[in-house]
Amino acid sequence: MLTLTLLQSDPIWQDPATNRSQLTERLTPLAGRTDLIILPEMFTTGFSMDAARLAEPHDGATVDWMCTQADRLEAALCGSIIVADGGRYYNRLYWVAPGGRTLHYDKRYLFTPGGEHEHYSAGSERLVVDYRGWKICPLVCYDLRFPEWSRNDPADPFDLLIYVASWPSARASDWCTLLAARAIENQCYVAAVNRVGEDGNGLRYRGDSRVIDPGPRGVLAALSEVDTTLTLTIARQEVLDLRRRLPFLVDRRPV
Repeated sequence: MLTLTLLQSDPIWQDPATNRSQLTERLTPLAGRTDLIILPEMFTTGFSMDAARLAEPHDGATVDWMCTQADRLEAALCGSIIVADGGRYYNRLYWVAPGGRTLHYDKRYLFTPGGEHEHYSAGSERLVVDYRGWKICPLVCYDLRFPEWSRNDPADPFDLLIYVASWPSARASDWCTLLAARAIENQCYVAAVNRVGEDGNGLRYRGDSRVIDPGPRGVLAALSEVDTTLTLTIARQEVLDLRRRLPFLVDRRPV
């Protein structure tokens, strides 16, 4: 069993310190009550292209904050922030577990219609985390549109796909449809956290954060356009049983 908390927030535009402070207050009641807390894409700034001004070092203030929260809450945290590393800027997702274990994933597919590729460098390696008996693959926003990057490995499948996002309301239907497709085709749970509110560029976001079962139960829980949290527990045995009954993954061929 794994207890997830989806934190659907409305970040203060380009204000990391205030966002960390507000999140600290919101996370406090979760101490000892959850295994994993999922935050949105660029949760300290909003989806900003002002990388040169807002970027933190790889071991900067937000990573330090995440380590503190993970120990305090006895839970892992994941979400993406703006990072400067090796002379480049990245939309980098961090996975921080209690005890200081820190892993990261750099967003592979940059949102070219919004100019993200002009300010950030793309990652090239996926991250699969072993955590409390689960295999978990965390990805970022636009990655969702590219099923080959979310593709499960029949020989060593992950159990949970995570998407952290700043996905605008104008394409909300795509978001919901693609999340369901990724769960079904990969025979794994999907947990997706999108932001809400309006950013500094006037783009609106309606959330629609959700947890999806790959079987007939479908959407287990979903949030509307509110700044809130959702906590629920999922069972790994459910996906193991599904794969045993319907062994679709073993029929996959290289593409």
